[in-house]
Amino acid sequence: MNLEGSAAKEAAIRSFVRANHRIRVPQVRCVRADGSMIGVLATRDALKMAMDQGLDLVEISPSAVPPVCKIMDFGKYMYEEARKKKQARKHQHSQVIKEMKYHSNVAEHDYQTKLNHVQEFLGKGYKIKVTLTFRGREGAHKELGFDLVNRVLKDCEQLCTVDMEPKMMGRMIMAMITGKAKN
Repeated sequence: MNLEGSAAKEAAIRSFVRANHRIRVPQVRCVRADGSMIGVLATRDALKMAMDQGLDLVEISPSAVPPVCKIMDFGKYMYEEARKKKQARKHQHSQVIKEMKYHSNVAEHDYQTKLNHVQEFLGKGYKIKVTLTFRGREGAHKELGFDLVNRVLKDCEQLCTVDMEPKMMGRMIMAMITGKAKN
């Protein structure tokens, strides 16, 4: 699967970057491999110049008039573009959401243990989804569930901000909290 995914990514990248005979405009603004400007040339002349040097003619800016093309090694260019995208994904920060599940008749010791876990997660900067599920006849006393979730929020108020107030969703009460930014 990993090989198929990388092949699909390469195909997607290649479909946007035209090189050599895929450049279908009559004239291009051409740049040498060292970055110096050659000027506006007929596409076939620029392509011949690139082939004489053993390099490729790669369209850099297709929206310019005329399009800007550079004489370079196309394989190396594609490799560097893939590396840039990989680095961008590596430095992208994704928010981790932890979930703490409760029931309306939770024992005090269990409540304190779960509360300690919630506070630990908040200290690490996680986003937390507090979920209380009603089983059977417990749903007849929804106020007990709301009281418990509000108690969790109150016990953590020094460490968190409430993203979503407790609300009923089916047989569950849900709330979202995020750790406060440390200054």
